[in-house]
Amino acid sequence: MVYRGKEKPLLEIKLTDGQQDAFIPSYTSLDQIQGNVTVTAQVNTQIDQVYITLEGIVKTYVEKIASSSPTNGRSEAFQCFLRLVQPMEDAAFPESGILKAAETYTFPFTFVIPERLLPQNCNHLKDNDTVAQAHLQPPPTLGDPLTAVWGKALMDDMSPDMAVVSYAIRARVTKGRQSNGKHNVIADDAKKVRVIPAVPEQPPLVVHEGKEDDYRLRKEKSIKKGTFKGRLGTVVMESAQTRSLRLPPPRTENPCPVTTSATINLRFDPASLEAAPPRLGSMVTKLKVATFFGSEPMKHIPTRSSDFHYSSQKGIYVETLPLSSRCMASAQWDKHTSSGSPPRRDSALSMISSSNPNIPGPSSSYKETLPYYTAHVLVPIILPSKNDGTGFSKIFVPTFHSCLVSRVYLLDMTISCHTPDASITVPTLHLKLPIQISAEGSPDARPSISEDERQAIARREAAEFTWHPRSVAPPSPEYVEQAQFPTFSPPTPEYTEVAPAGGSRARDSEPTEAVLTQGMSERSGNVRAHTDLPPPNYSVHTITRPNVSSSASR
Repeated sequence: MVYRGKEKPLLEIKLTDGQQDAFIPSYTSLDQIQGNVTVTAQVNTQIDQVYITLEGIVKTYVEKIASSSPTNGRSEAFQCFLRLVQPMEDAAFPESGILKAAETYTFPFTFVIPERLLPQNCNHLKDNDTVAQAHLQPPPTLGDPLTAVWGKALMDDMSPDMAVVSYAIRARVTKGRQSNGKHNVIADDAKKVRVIPAVPEQPPLVVHEGKEDDYRLRKEKSIKKGTFKGRLGTVVMESAQTRSLRLPPPRTENPCPVTTSATINLRFDPASLEAAPPRLGSMVTKLKVATFFGSEPMKHIPTRSSDFHYSSQKGIYVETLPLSSRCMASAQWDKHTSSGSPPRRDSALSMISSSNPNIPGPSSSYKETLPYYTAHVLVPIILPSKNDGTGFSKIFVPTFHSCLVSRVYLLDMTISCHTPDASITVPTLHLKLPIQISAEGSPDARPSISEDERQAIARREAAEFTWHPRSVAPPSPEYVEQAQFPTFSPPTPEYTEVAPAGGSRARDSEPTEAVLTQGMSERSGNVRAHTDLPPPNYSVHTITRPNVSSSASR
């Protein structure tokens, strides 16, 4: 039944936590959302309950491109990963359960943004426990153009329409139930909020490079002297995952720039003793923003974009942002002798397995009889924002991985080298480094507990740390020589006969029987020989399994 006109009560959600005038209220982990829901009935209306909830949902869809059909399909997914229900007191409702006309009823609510989700929110198959822990982190608001704001300006969070993560405070008034057992909602209203949870920096990503991997921590490039002039040498470019870019808490006024730095280690292995290292050119830095989404839960943390291409259940959306372009001509090369050259290492371990992590491993064409050169370049990474005066209209969310949506960032760094012959193409080396964007929580946010809980915790802590003196005095007289132990005498077995030793193991049966008879002659009893018992009967039970045909298995 749908209520319209005067039969439908009027609902209004108002915040009382200081963000009632905000364009879009923004919160982080452990922040309290406080407000009131007012219900005004235009006519006398019978109701059953008023539900106030804080809900977080994820919606995704993937377009199916059919090659043999002119029409395309779509696979969709929906997940409600968060639903907090406000308890309602009976005193807030009218005794008769009837909302009187022209009267306003107020229902307060208080919600706290959780730090973690409940385990039952992620009950699908996963490759490892790391995926399960990542999926229980509340995702940030994403993909909703009305909630991606900076102050009162709408921004772009670089998410496609196919992936939306949203939070809202929802109020519903119900009356009776429908034929399917669900509540019959006679009035419904919702207020969107923006949630950017606190995300700590995670351990560095383990990178195993391959042709289809999105990351590259080491690159080698052969440099020529010029056209038809032979090789000058080999340049090695190497780096590691940088520290995360840490976002300030929401509602921070005049935040500081979000920065980090990347150290690029260079090495030049000359082809001959006379070859000199090339002069470095410019360093171009870009930030790639990748949003992975799917209509089925993800079993692993996405690291390869090739797994999401041409799939009917998964998709990827990538945007590239330019960060900086700097001249590196002033970088100096340091000469080293061959005795100090470290062995060649895997690129994933090259920054941590050497005694000198600032020296890359030798190239594949390195000659131990020749010297080599090294250089180090420190590249600052500054995240663009609206406050830098460039008219930047993008907004960033922290790195996260949920059941249906993931957000990943990649640092694209390219450096050029100038050879003695300016007529040839300028060689370039290209690295792709994983980088995280973390988020700080509110400095004033603390887990809220009641006064009774606080007092109970204080009493328990006081009892644990209270010193109790140890008594070394003798016991009281009433406790001396009072111990009593019950006596128990088991019956003595009696024997009258001795069973003869049988089988191939009893080689000297007569002496053994004599010894046994002699030892038992002093006792009286009854021993029955078991040699006349029939042998045990074993039956074989055959279990017949039904024959499953190949067509049925398919």
